[in-house]
Amino acid sequence: MKQGRIIKVISNQYTIFSEGNLYMAHPRGRMRKGDKPLVGDVVNFEEIEDSVRIDSILPRRNVLLRPSVCNVDQALIVTSLKDPDFSPRLLNRLIFLVVLCNIEPVICITKADLLDDAQRAEVEKELDWYRKAGYRMFYSNPGSNDDELRENLEGKITVLCGQSGAGKSSLLNRLDPTFKLHTQEISKALGRGKHTTRHCELHPVAGGLVADTPGFSSLDFTRMDVGHLDELLADFKPYLEEGCRFADCIHVDEPDCIIKENVKAGNINPTLYEDYCMIMREFKNRKKY
Repeated sequence: MKQGRIIKVISNQYTIFSEGNLYMAHPRGRMRKGDKPLVGDVVNFEEIEDSVRIDSILPRRNVLLRPSVCNVDQALIVTSLKDPDFSPRLLNRLIFLVVLCNIEPVICITKADLLDDAQRAEVEKELDWYRKAGYRMFYSNPGSNDDELRENLEGKITVLCGQSGAGKSSLLNRLDPTFKLHTQEISKALGRGKHTTRHCELHPVAGGLVADTPGFSSLDFTRMDVGHLDELLADFKPYLEEGCRFADCIHVDEPDCIIKENVKAGNINPTLYEDYCMIMREFKNRKKY
């Protein structure tokens, strides 16, 4: 029995990478009754005559539904500062979504070169909140030195997310020029444009694997358990140890709340806290019904 990682799924055909080789495989019949293999899965498989059969799936560390990929190490949240303009609201909600999936958020700022000094200084005030909280942050523009970002991708499975136009494709092409050539070949083979990919695939980029998908297609939290979101946010963690008056405090309307006190004291990003409260109130109202 061999072991490898699924890097592409098209219909019921799975591409497995194992020890430098690619295998086209199908799952055994008995696997159709349980969880289907996903991109990112580590699987046991065997070659039987002229076919390759997936026998079993190793335990997963995490699962994303959109895109359908698992065992993700980090999400690279690509955030442009211009065209489209920087949106802390979107960035906050993407951070929430990522940490709720047990994935580390990493922020990549693009198009900073399109701002003048005054505009840049204003945006940097907002970005300082994320640095202070401890989020890793990288800048990438045409001609920039992206060596540190490449090192961050090496040996990891990464999904990209961010609004349309933020520069995700351009970023990947800067990090690894072979990415563009590879995706063009795939688009030609599939007979459609490179921006209409309908399958999920992990591509080798900068020594790691990156999910070639549009990223997260939904920011809907209604189906997610956000009750423990406070424990997952880097912004809150340094203060939670001090404890609130109520053990079940969700840090929204309760008195003597340590998080609310630190927001007022200027220690926690107020915009992120506002977005957190919006989601928690929705969650609280859902529990009533």
